[in-house]
Amino acid sequence: MTKLSVNINKIATLRNSRGGDVPNVVQVAKDVQRFGGEGITVHPRPDERHIRYQDVFDLRPIVYTEFNIEGNPIKQFVDLVLRAKPEQVTLVPDAEDAITSNAGWDTIKHRDFLQEIIAEFKNNSIRTSIFVDPDPKMIEGAVKTGTDRIELYTEEFATQYAKGNKAAVEPYTRCAEIAGELGLGINAGHDLSLQNIRFFKENIPGLLEVSIGHALIAESIYMGLENVIGQYLKLLKD
Repeated sequence: MTKLSVNINKIATLRNSRGGDVPNVVQVAKDVQRFGGEGITVHPRPDERHIRYQDVFDLRPIVYTEFNIEGNPIKQFVDLVLRAKPEQVTLVPDAEDAITSNAGWDTIKHRDFLQEIIAEFKNNSIRTSIFVDPDPKMIEGAVKTGTDRIELYTEEFATQYAKGNKAAVEPYTRCAEIAGELGLGINAGHDLSLQNIRFFKENIPGLLEVSIGHALIAESIYMGLENVIGQYLKLLKD
């Protein structure tokens, strides 16, 4: 079964654009879970332009599904995760000025760094996942870092699928097969949507979890949050 984790960064972006506390990220997280969402994802960045560090602590007591904190493991982020103790941390090699995540880890070049960070999280009973491109060498490198899971970076698949190129899923399928053979759990995220999620899921063996934010929130503007979450769950479970 593939779990749906809802990234609520865009809710925080909307709140911050006006000041105040509307929409309220804690209430939205409660609603996501009430509507069937199986996890809450946040990606705090150093400038706190959407999710703030305080949001993480406000959310922690009310997330009873799975709390997934994504981010670049700079010291401030590592300290945050160790204090909040989410069920999962997803390591992403973001530049501080990145608008959104745009590349996976070079798991060969950064192996020693990742090993050290991952060991610290695992010593604190926090499951780890690392963001990777669909490159077999990066998957093979990932297993040497000690990570529990990988998160396949799916932007290229989504872009090509929208153009009618269904063969774009093939590198992801192969990497999922390799990850499974190596004993790694498989997550995925970035630009997955109602239009492409079923096809992607059907072609990724062992897909444990997808993290979806931008598309899901945008779709909810037209169709409602409860309705959209229900559609994702149906597409992921059928």
